Amino acid sequence: MSLPFQLLSLTSLLILFALSLSYYILLSIQSWWRLRAFKGPPTASFSYLWIIRACQSGNMGDWFKRATKEYGNSATSSTVRIGPNDLLTADPEVIRRMATARSRYTRSNWYAVQRVGPGGDSMFSHLDTAAHDKVKAKTAAGYSGKEVPGLEGRVDDTIAQLVGKIRTKYAASSARGLQQQHKPFLDLAMMVQYFTLDSITKIGFGEEFGYIRSEEDVYGYIALVTRLASVVTLSANVPYLANIMSSTLVLNLMAPKITDKSGVGRVFYVTKEMVQERWAADDKSRNDILVRSPFPGSWMRHGLSQPECETEVLFQLVAGSDTTATALRTTLLHIITSPRVCSALQAEIDQGIRDGRISSPITNAESLRLPYLQAVIYEGLRMCPPFNGLVLKVVPPEGDSIDGVFVPGGTRIGHSVDALLRDTAVFGEDAELFRPERWVEAADEAAVAEMRRVTELVFGYGRWACAGKNIAFLEMNKVYVELLRVFDFQIVYPARPWTSVNRSLWLQQDMWVRVTERH
Repeated sequence: MSLPFQLLSLTSLLILFALSLSYYILLSIQSWWRLRAFKGPPTASFSYLWIIRACQSGNMGDWFKRATKEYGNSATSSTVRIGPNDLLTADPEVIRRMATARSRYTRSNWYAVQRVGPGGDSMFSHLDTAAHDKVKAKTAAGYSGKEVPGLEGRVDDTIAQLVGKIRTKYAASSARGLQQQHKPFLDLAMMVQYFTLDSITKIGFGEEFGYIRSEEDVYGYIALVTRLASVVTLSANVPYLANIMSSTLVLNLMAPKITDKSGVGRVFYVTKEMVQERWAADDKSRNDILVRSPFPGSWMRHGLSQPECETEVLFQLVAGSDTTATALRTTLLHIITSPRVCSALQAEIDQGIRDGRISSPITNAESLRLPYLQAVIYEGLRMCPPFNGLVLKVVPPEGDSIDGVFVPGGTRIGHSVDALLRDTAVFGEDAELFRPERWVEAADEAAVAEMRRVTELVFGYGRWACAGKNIAFLEMNKVYVELLRVFDFQIVYPARPWTSVNRSLWLQQDMWVRVTERH
């Protein structure tokens, strides 16, 4: 190759590099300019490095909370910049405004990455607002419990299995010498997840999958969620990765398949078989089947198609088990490690039993009349939101105004529930502390109502609110009472009570406890 040609090639490469660099600089300036009024981490105005680091930290909720505190205009109720086209808010009014029925905000491609199976979009992954609203309307009666006969009894049956397993295998009797009873330690975090999986499959499928009975990861579902959580979280939060991961090509290559022997694909196979059985049944048989599996039955009656039913049942498993398990085990950890709280809650339970105000098992209606129990439930949700993904929405084309500042159309806005639930203006100066008494000592009903309104934002709001919220509360209202009325729990390794990693979902295990029967 001649020297002039080599010089020409080098010159061309230098020109190409210079043009590319100039283009990147111009894009960075444009990105910075659009949202220049909002402060944030230094790299956020021109890159997604900060979001990537937050996602990979294993504690992303804390990263979001610190960002609102460090760069916001107030301690917690603030909106900050976390990406070139991305804002993060901890303002409850902004969150509610984005989710009202008349809101023109739409879902970003963050949701497209949340598709859980090969059957298409679920209520949670639909980007089309009208399509989402139609599915939600058709499933509302089922999720509310109005068309689910025996819903509470199904949860009671699963709780009975949970208590029975703990009593027979793990609980030592306080009436005998504990040293002579060689009972194994219990991983309470994993057992709670087994409970929520069995509970939701009993509701959705008519019978539980047998997690509690076998104490095994049936179909490898938990292992798959653990492996994929990091990839899904990172892909959802970085838009160009979201576009890749939600593309037809990648979904065809990587999405769970009905032929899989384990994981979500295997669960989808079971789901498909169950739903097909209902569609193939004649009218008489179908009535019997719908009683056994009320959720799909209700959805069918309200016009959900067979493929839609298959997808929604699968999504129900993912959304209804992992998040509720987190709420239960994090609250249990706070109870167990707070002797004052544990004693007060057990005293309320014991007194309720003596007074005949608590049945066996406790009913949902009875639990709502136990003020300290309700305080513990809400305080537990506040201390550790079961799901703290960004759930990014898109500003409508005409733009919006936040804190008096114009936000251009097309901007993505996520929310930090961790920062939201540490707002000292709402929860007091000790908002970082687990203290259920704040709910019973509040100055007036208005203060309690505001704390509840803010805390329940962990379930979303308005159009985008969690459809299974009632079921989550039903399980929480019962589980703490049924466990603490008969057992005492002691953390085995107090210096490291569990392993907990946050990837939007919480991955928690190794919560080893010693169990003792109280009576």
